[in-house]
Amino acid sequence: LLEFTSLEEMSDALVDEDLQKALGFESISASQLSRKNNQIHPLILANLFLDLVWKIQRYHYKNGKNMPLKIIDSSTLPLNLTHYKWAKFRKTKAGVKLHLRLVFMDKDTVYPEKAVITTAKEHDRNQLEVLVDDQEAMYVFDRGYVDYERFDRMTDDGYFFVSRLKKNAVIREVYTFSLPDDCHVLSDKMVYIGTTQNRTENVFRLLEVMDTKGNLL
Repeated sequence: LLEFTSLEEMSDALVDEDLQKALGFESISASQLSRKNNQIHPLILANLFLDLVWKIQRYHYKNGKNMPLKIIDSSTLPLNLTHYKWAKFRKTKAGVKLHLRLVFMDKDTVYPEKAVITTAKEHDRNQLEVLVDDQEAMYVFDRGYVDYERFDRMTDDGYFFVSRLKKNAVIREVYTFSLPDDCHVLSDKMVYIGTTQNRTENVFRLLEVMDTKGNLL
């Protein structure tokens, strides 16, 4: 409840005479807390996570917030190959991948909404169909999730999304929008993405801008 960031902090906070008297013990170590955590069934934590997300959503939708940005990204978590052979993804390494969907309502309202765990060798783009399920949102994800076939399917199904393209992406221009002189956007076009053999069926909007470090996006 106090949002401690470590088990050590929790252990130190329990050095309180009244609390010790009420609970009937003098101290509890970080290792004891860790062992207790390891005994908790993951489904209990998953249900707790989903319950908190539901309460947050209910509050913000009730208060009429705008269409949210839903940001999707993955993080690879290394594991010991000796104990987790089922998660092997390199010659000497094991690991799992956490695919997280983060809701950004405004600068004061950001929260994780959905999490999927796969083995580390699972490709990011395979999780798009799992993580993109709300037509009242704008999805944002990086190049690891790029899949032209799924882009077409998501567009046909009425989903909104933004992604960076891979550097070797082939573009066929359909239309170019004119831009005002003071515009921060460098170019704004409607394009087909991909080669003749593997190309999108839908036309997509391609924007080019400079990031804060002067790199072309």
